Amino acid sequence: MTSTQTTPARAGDETGTVDLLIYSDDVDTRRAVIEAVGRRAAKGLPLIRWTEAATHGGVLQKVAAGHFALLVLDGEAAKVGGMAVSRQLKSEIYDCPPILLLTGRPQDAWLATWSEADGYVSAPLDPIELQEAVARLLRERAAK
Repeated sequence: MTSTQTTPARAGDETGTVDLLIYSDDVDTRRAVIEAVGRRAAKGLPLIRWTEAATHGGVLQKVAAGHFALLVLDGEAAKVGGMAVSRQLKSEIYDCPPILLLTGRPQDAWLATWSEADGYVSAPLDPIELQEAVARLLRERAAK
């Protein structure tokens, strides 16, 4: 899946579409996140168009080329984890999109804070918690 353009949408606009990026080296993790959040994170929010990235380089390339409303990064990804990617993007990109970090356990909350992520969800991934976290970050982004 690829995406290069976002249809402008606000939190209360059900007619628009927003682009979200999911980064994980594990296809099953990417699939689980996409299925848990679904096509719309909550009532009143726009439809979601997902873009997948399996490598650090892929994330950097897609973020540079796209206009994402939210980035979902797997903190447990091999080689370059989502925590390092989050910290890098927050340091290098002006007006970086919000980042939701997937952590391996609740005790990793301090690492999510270190990585400057805007939110985190711990494994095992609860679909309702994940969907609510995505909806909250999308609403916060739209309110700015």
